[in-house]
Amino acid sequence: MREEPSDAHLLARIARGDAAGFEALVVRYQDRFYSVARRMLGSGQEAEDAVQRAFLRVLQKAETYRPPWKGSTWLYRVLTNVCVDAWRKRRRETLALARWEPPPRRDDGLPGDSSSVEAALLRLPAEARAIVLLRYVDDVPYREIARIRGVSVNTVKSQLRRGKLLLRRALRGGR
Repeated sequence: MREEPSDAHLLARIARGDAAGFEALVVRYQDRFYSVARRMLGSGQEAEDAVQRAFLRVLQKAETYRPPWKGSTWLYRVLTNVCVDAWRKRRRETLALARWEPPPRRDDGLPGDSSSVEAALLRLPAEARAIVLLRYVDDVPYREIARIRGVSVNTVKSQLRRGKLLLRRALRGGR
């Protein structure tokens, strides 16, 4: 039985222009990436767009990957950066629209009540949401989350604490 190539090996192949290496990486990560992006952004369409943008960045930037990092750490950093950027852009657009239009009615299919965990997650700031999801949904260790997000382990811990407090408050119906 042939052993699967490591993420680092696939990234090296992608950096050399190997389409089969890229395809193997996409197959390996597309479901995981979609799951993370969906939870971070709250919308299936936005998640699909973010996953495509993340894979495009992987394709364009594979030569910047350095082996001391785990391949998955580098890949999740690319994805979470794309998601945080998308969330910030959406927030800026929403704030700009709010100045000119009455507040839009919710029609995104998500439950509007604050008892929903998904709705509560969407109320978290983007960075805290990324860290909470990586830790509690994907079970990524603190040190790896710190590398993925480019912050210290202490920042990860404080963002987790902040995220949990905000989630509790949202689930209790408070702001």
